[in-house]
Amino acid sequence: MSFSMPVMAQDMFRDSQLPGARLAPLPLGGTHQVTSGSAFNPDISVIVDTVYFNEFSGHVDDPAGFEAGHDHGHGGHDHGHDLDEGFNLREIELAFSASVDNYFDAFVMLALDEHDIEVEEAYATTRNLPAGLQIKAGKFLSDIGYINSQHPHDWAFVDRPLVNEFLFGDHGLQETGVQLTWMPATQTYTRFGIELLQGETSGIANYEGSKGSINGQRRILKDSSGPRLVTAFAKFGPDLGFDHAAQFGISGGYASTFQKSDEHSTRHEDWDGTAWFAGLDGVYKYDAGRSFGHGDWTLQGEYFYREIDVDRRDVNFEADGNGPAGFVRNEQSFKNKQDGLYLQAIHGIAPRWQAGFRAEALGLTNDIGRGDGESFGTSYRYAGNVTFRPTEFSMLRGQVNRSDFATEDGDDGDGWSFMLQFQMALGVHGAHEF
Repeated sequence: MSFSMPVMAQDMFRDSQLPGARLAPLPLGGTHQVTSGSAFNPDISVIVDTVYFNEFSGHVDDPAGFEAGHDHGHGGHDHGHDLDEGFNLREIELAFSASVDNYFDAFVMLALDEHDIEVEEAYATTRNLPAGLQIKAGKFLSDIGYINSQHPHDWAFVDRPLVNEFLFGDHGLQETGVQLTWMPATQTYTRFGIELLQGETSGIANYEGSKGSINGQRRILKDSSGPRLVTAFAKFGPDLGFDHAAQFGISGGYASTFQKSDEHSTRHEDWDGTAWFAGLDGVYKYDAGRSFGHGDWTLQGEYFYREIDVDRRDVNFEADGNGPAGFVRNEQSFKNKQDGLYLQAIHGIAPRWQAGFRAEALGLTNDIGRGDGESFGTSYRYAGNVTFRPTEFSMLRGQVNRSDFATEDGDDGDGWSFMLQFQMALGVHGAHEF
């Protein structure tokens, strides 16, 4: 099987951006009536993701300088996407994909757990724009980097890389907006994209909006209409021959409004300013040509840098040791500069069996401007796993994590954890992108 994408194949790729999408476009023009391409019968898939989690040695909280990722009020976790000790029904993914008509494909994915139902993605993509152009509109996972656009069932490890979780948010960079991509007719795979996003909930584009005043004191937050976040990316896939393939990417983004508002015991803390990020990513794949992935290799890595430039203002809403109600303090301007990376390797050790290793560093640059301007240490995490896939519809994975996190108070941030993951897929699920 060849991973390379010659020019002839790129035309088909332009029309297969969605899971389950048809490879050939429907004809345009003529006198035929335009009807739903799937006759009200979309492809439907259900993916159930369950995880057993045990932190069997030590305990780790959030890395120094970074705030909590996913939290629904359960207590401490090892950043395995808010896993409780013991058994977890982490997520049920319910996906619908179909051709709407001659002009659009549609994709909707709902994420269900024991407490909530969330729309992870709901978007439409064009089918027949000229010159290799395509538009996506709705709520979607951004195509910055490599892993950001993947759902949990696509990951090669149980948990999301730290750099993606703590720089971009619980679910990565996931926003509502519009994306324009261009795939020129070159000899090798090349794709450029730009996204205009609302910028509400991600770690690079948090938005709170003005909420009036506290005891007559105006908030520092200012209302700002969207879109507030623009991103851009480029991906390149050199032709490495029949058995080898690679893709390299560069991406970045700028948030015109970054806001954060925290309520403490006696005061409100507001941040208001801008933020930007930039990153590099790469993936290499080797196809050994043996049955069920035996002998295959996948090497993958990403690096991202983020900078937040904000004004800060604290306002007492009741008296405390610093002053009376309405007292304004901690007025300052500062920058937070942080980054992170991960490298991972996956090898097919036997038919249907894979072994993987991942190394991560978060906060190689970890300068926090608030307060007196602190610089925290780097947090590290290492993971090893073994995955067994009896068929394409089920998967069993065991993983061990070793965390060595920097802490703000100098306490021990070391810990070991074990995760056992089981996934099963029901229904039609299209092929994943490279």
